[in-house]
Amino acid sequence: MRFAAVSALAIPALVSAHGIRDAHHARQAPAANAVSGSSASTSAAAASSTQAGASAAPSAPATGTATAVAASGPAGASTLTFTLASTNPSAIPLTEIIANAPSQATVAATTTFAGGTVPTFLPSAPALPDISKLVPSNYPTLDVVPPTDSPEVQQWIKDVAASGVDIPNFAPTTADGSCAANAAAAADSTRCWWTCGGCKADDDIEECPDKMTWGLTYDDGPALYTGDLLHYLDSVNLKATFFVVGSRAISYPALLQNEYMAQHQIAVHTWSHHPMTTLTNEQIIAEFGWSKKIIKDVLGVTPTYWRPPYGDVDNRVRAIAKAMGLQTSIWTRISPTATFDTGDFDINGGTITSEQVLNNWQSIIGNATVIDHGFIVLEHDLFQQTVDIATGYILPDALAHQPPFDIKPMVQCLNKPLSDAYIETNDNKTNPIGSANATGSATGSSAEASGGSNSSGAASGSNSAMGIASPGSMAAIALAVVSGAIALFL
Repeated sequence: MRFAAVSALAIPALVSAHGIRDAHHARQAPAANAVSGSSASTSAAAASSTQAGASAAPSAPATGTATAVAASGPAGASTLTFTLASTNPSAIPLTEIIANAPSQATVAATTTFAGGTVPTFLPSAPALPDISKLVPSNYPTLDVVPPTDSPEVQQWIKDVAASGVDIPNFAPTTADGSCAANAAAAADSTRCWWTCGGCKADDDIEECPDKMTWGLTYDDGPALYTGDLLHYLDSVNLKATFFVVGSRAISYPALLQNEYMAQHQIAVHTWSHHPMTTLTNEQIIAEFGWSKKIIKDVLGVTPTYWRPPYGDVDNRVRAIAKAMGLQTSIWTRISPTATFDTGDFDINGGTITSEQVLNNWQSIIGNATVIDHGFIVLEHDLFQQTVDIATGYILPDALAHQPPFDIKPMVQCLNKPLSDAYIETNDNKTNPIGSANATGSATGSSAEASGGSNSSGAASGSNSAMGIASPGSMAAIALAVVSGAIALFL
């Protein structure tokens, strides 16, 4: 199959096409009862220059207070409604975190890992694969729902059928999967559609059990500015969960290895970032299978958690995920109309200002201090703007918060070890859904792929679900990255 890059000229169209986000996302409501101690509510917190919290390093680079100057942008709040407790001294000014901002220098992968390097922080983890041997033509076209007639997908379909998991017989949602276009599906309680009505399945992950614990997550990478985020996280001794899009993993395999080897959690965010309820069962299987495969081919491990693009999940999609060894993970919802979504993704498209994002953040932490459990926030590492707002403002403010937040990767905020995040290292004691015998695991044989393409869009040959791609030239990946641009996702 052909490894296709997304042209930089396509970016404006993709931004426009991302309007589905508004159809799916409940926005954050202002905190009704923000307690004193929130950086959004007290001048004492605003004056604090201490980066508090068990996760913070003594050398955390954020001190002082900040009140933003309004940036130009769409209608709505254009100034901060609160004072940040702390900011990064090297933060990009909010007036420059805008749509169409000039490109900044990026931080590349800081370490190149040789094939065979052992991740000693993770007991029983396999050695890293040699990413120079990845063959891009063995993977689906970037940012497109994979075809379902390839040998790989056909095998995954058989595996799901043999898994013993009952897949509900719901028809896919129509159009863009929006609530308005699918009123009957939204009203069907047996479907339990998270995006339309806020229905949460019993085992959906929306929160951390312990109060004041933040399961830190970032979606849609790795991408051009992920290295900047990794550098900051390392400087303040924070670990996060990265929900990885398969099409980005094949584009930036060295950055993905850097995330993993820095002891961040890696999880699945599908291959093409398509609304999952709109897909057929076979297409959903293809999205999961290829995402798991490329992560396995780059890291040697297979994630046990996934997050649906746009939060678009119902009981049919949940069941297929479970059959493929994936636990559905979303973000915190406090009512049918309010979720912990910063809105950071939309800065790049010009539909929200950076000040509005920070006001959303203020509402999130105001609510987080009064709920009786921990929380998970939707943020992204896809764009320069999302990384700038995180490293310059949101994370420094969170680290200075009193009482302190306990900030950690999602799997650890659930009080599970990092080893539970991967099929190969999960001992099945605390996280059985990702056990070694789950459908789509790394077990089984793998065969070298020819590197050619066929009419089905799949690599000819007989790669197993999690097999390592046959040797090839890294130049093909480099060419795809140089000639392409980041596809735009949630």
